[in-house]
Amino acid sequence: MRPLQPVRPGARLALGFAFFALFFAVWAAATLSGWVSKTFLADPLTMVKSGFDLLVHQGFGKDIGMTVWRVVGGFAIAALFAVPLGVAMGAYKPVEAFFEPFVSFARYLPASAFIPLLILWAGIGEAQKLAVIFIGSFFQLVLMIAVSVGNTRRDLVEAAYTLGARDQGIVARVLLPSSAPEVAETLRMVLGWAWTYVIVAELIGASSGIGHMITDSQALLATDQIIFGIIVIGLIGLVTDFAFKAFNRKLFPWAQIAR
Repeated sequence: MRPLQPVRPGARLALGFAFFALFFAVWAAATLSGWVSKTFLADPLTMVKSGFDLLVHQGFGKDIGMTVWRVVGGFAIAALFAVPLGVAMGAYKPVEAFFEPFVSFARYLPASAFIPLLILWAGIGEAQKLAVIFIGSFFQLVLMIAVSVGNTRRDLVEAAYTLGARDQGIVARVLLPSSAPEVAETLRMVLGWAWTYVIVAELIGASSGIGHMITDSQALLATDQIIFGIIVIGLIGLVTDFAFKAFNRKLFPWAQIAR
């Protein structure tokens, strides 16, 4: 094992499964042995049984679908506005000088702090939850995309000008292709953050969703259901993350060659 030495795909997969196996083994040992009270932490077997009951008899599948829809909807709206603005800020310094102070200020504001205002403005319906995800994702996306576009190699820009490219051509043929892999990676990372925002939004004033189920389970001290909800979020995020990586590798093969 050496610094920055690549790991074979098979070995990477085995190491990833090994960690999960170790994690669940320690969890099972701590709970099934009685070292940790089930009131505070349910054991894996009870968690699986409760999860099956939630899915089969209590309609938890609908809650999962609602949460996924909120994440995808809020994040898609944020990306739709953030990508063009981030590209403009990265490409044109006057645009960056105009927007960056406010974007840098706004990205430090926790999205959860807006929930009382959003409930007042939009009620407790879907608009409020989508707005929380939008606020939490938009400003992070804008700044990170602007940095990615602005870090394009200057020699590529100068070479394009030398070959007769105009300003619009520089953006379309140099800045965007060069920064596209990093922009896609930024979208992948911020999508993970969007999950934290939707759960916070569902903990307050929601009648459906994974966060709503977790809130109801907390009132009943049902730690098995709470843990199952958390694991479902992690599994969906893991699948989404792998799918995003595979899509990015297929869409931007030149980025893999460069690495």
